[in-house]
Amino acid sequence: MNDFALYIITAFALIFIIEGLLYALFPSFIRATVSTILAMPEAKLRRVGSIMTAIGFTIIWILQSLSNS
Repeated sequence: MNDFALYIITAFALIFIIEGLLYALFPSFIRATVSTILAMPEAKLRRVGSIMTAIGFTIIWILQSLSNS
Protein backbone atom coordinates (compact mmCIF):
# COMPACT_ATOMS: atom_id res chain seq x y z
CA MET A 1 0.00 0.00 0.00
CA ASN A 2 1.43 3.39 -0.93
CA ASP A 3 1.90 6.25 1.53
CA PHE A 4 -1.02 8.32 0.19
CA ALA A 5 -3.54 5.50 0.62
CA LEU A 6 -2.22 4.87 4.12
CA TYR A 7 -2.64 8.57 5.01
CA ILE A 8 -6.22 8.60 3.69
CA ILE A 9 -7.19 5.43 5.56
CA THR A 10 -5.55 6.76 8.73
CA ALA A 11 -7.43 10.06 8.36
CA PHE A 12 -10.77 8.25 8.05
CA ALA A 13 -9.92 6.05 11.02
CA LEU A 14 -9.16 9.15 13.11
CA ILE A 15 -12.49 10.67 12.08
CA PHE A 16 -14.30 7.53 13.28
CA ILE A 17 -12.35 7.53 16.56
CA ILE A 18 -13.01 11.20 17.30
CA GLU A 19 -16.70 11.03 16.37
CA GLY A 20 -17.16 7.80 18.29
CA LEU A 21 -15.60 9.34 21.39
CA LEU A 22 -17.85 12.40 21.11
CA TYR A 23 -20.97 10.23 20.80
CA ALA A 24 -19.88 8.02 23.69
CA LEU A 25 -18.78 10.79 26.06
CA PHE A 26 -21.24 13.59 25.22
CA PRO A 27 -24.48 12.13 23.81
CA SER A 28 -26.71 14.99 25.01
CA PHE A 29 -24.34 17.58 23.51
CA ILE A 30 -24.39 15.71 20.18
CA ARG A 31 -28.21 15.65 20.19
CA ALA A 32 -28.34 19.39 20.88
CA THR A 33 -25.76 20.09 18.19
CA VAL A 34 -27.62 18.02 15.60
CA SER A 35 -30.90 19.78 16.37
CA THR A 36 -29.14 23.14 15.99
CA ILE A 37 -27.68 22.06 12.66
CA LEU A 38 -31.09 20.87 11.44
CA ALA A 39 -32.59 24.26 12.27
CA MET A 40 -29.76 26.19 10.58
CA PRO A 41 -30.46 27.78 7.19
CA GLU A 42 -28.76 26.02 4.29
CA ALA A 43 -26.68 29.06 3.31
CA LYS A 44 -25.24 29.37 6.82
CA LEU A 45 -24.51 25.64 6.94
CA ARG A 46 -22.63 25.89 3.64
CA ARG A 47 -20.66 28.88 4.96
CA VAL A 48 -19.70 27.03 8.15
CA GLY A 49 -18.69 23.97 6.13
CA SER A 50 -16.58 26.08 3.77
CA ILE A 51 -14.84 27.81 6.68
CA MET A 52 -14.09 24.47 8.36
CA THR A 53 -12.71 23.10 5.08
CA ALA A 54 -10.48 26.16 4.65
CA ILE A 55 -9.20 25.83 8.22
CA GLY A 56 -8.44 22.14 7.66
CA PHE A 57 -6.52 22.84 4.46
CA THR A 58 -4.62 25.66 6.18
CA ILE A 59 -3.59 23.38 9.04
CA ILE A 60 -2.39 20.73 6.58
CA TRP A 61 -0.48 23.36 4.58
CA ILE A 62 1.20 24.71 7.73
CA LEU A 63 2.15 21.22 8.91
CA GLN A 64 3.56 20.36 5.50
CA SER A 65 5.54 23.62 5.46
CA LEU A 66 6.95 22.93 8.92
CA SER A 67 7.90 19.35 8.09
CA ASN A 68 9.78 20.45 4.92
CA SER A 69 11.80 23.10 6.77
